[in-house]
Amino acid sequence: MGKGQGCVPSKFRQKLPLGGSPPVSPKKGEDVGAETGLAAEREIPIQAPAVDRSGIDIGLPPPSKKLKVYIIFYSMYGHVETLAKSIKAGVDSVEGVEGCLFRVQETLSLSVLQQMRAPPKDETVPVISPAQLTDADGLIFGFPTRYGAMAAQMKAFFDSTGQLWREQRLAGKPAGVFVSTGTQGGGQETTAWTALTQLVHHGMLYVPIGYTFGAGMFNLDKIKGGSPYGAGTFAGDGMRKPSGEELALAEHQGKYTAGIVKKLIGG
Repeated sequence: MGKGQGCVPSKFRQKLPLGGSPPVSPKKGEDVGAETGLAAEREIPIQAPAVDRSGIDIGLPPPSKKLKVYIIFYSMYGHVETLAKSIKAGVDSVEGVEGCLFRVQETLSLSVLQQMRAPPKDETVPVISPAQLTDADGLIFGFPTRYGAMAAQMKAFFDSTGQLWREQRLAGKPAGVFVSTGTQGGGQETTAWTALTQLVHHGMLYVPIGYTFGAGMFNLDKIKGGSPYGAGTFAGDGMRKPSGEELALAEHQGKYTAGIVKKLIGG
């Protein structure tokens, strides 16, 4: 070692021949110079190889990326939003899948909403743009009924997806629906059924829940929304809140849809 200068060649370091092999101790009477010549005088410094650490593969697996299911809804009085949050809970319960809540743009003015006594929107739920739909691995749309069909706000959102339709950017994406109606005959099935035209023209894969929820879908002891098309609730005059049975069905839809997304996309 040098004197306090780190790893520098020392005058006492053994000299190596050109080939890099250490010298062999000469036997008594042998002429070292005759064997090694000038090669014995060349010093091979010992240096650590330069390493580019930026490209080192240390064997760690890449960070896992969760599949995304976008839950997109319009809710005027909060009934559909309540269902949406239960659907998210169901999606999040499936390993490797995450539910993301979005609302569509309101088309009514603030003054009209106030006259209709609609509560303020939850500002923590962002408004989605059509372009963001392509980022999702699965989609679930929720909306209240208007005469047996989706509310105008949700229809306006679908009407703004023309460019995605032209390029078929949503083709093959699993998608489902859930609804809210005022009465038992107000469109629990027709509101979902008439929405399928939007999914079909985009080439999306409709995922109904069927009767996968089991016995809970056959129980007639209590009034409850929902159908094989998807979760649902009855709003009545606006004062009725989603029941425990309706929220359980919504959570089931989220879990069931997330499982389908995982099978189709996650492998």
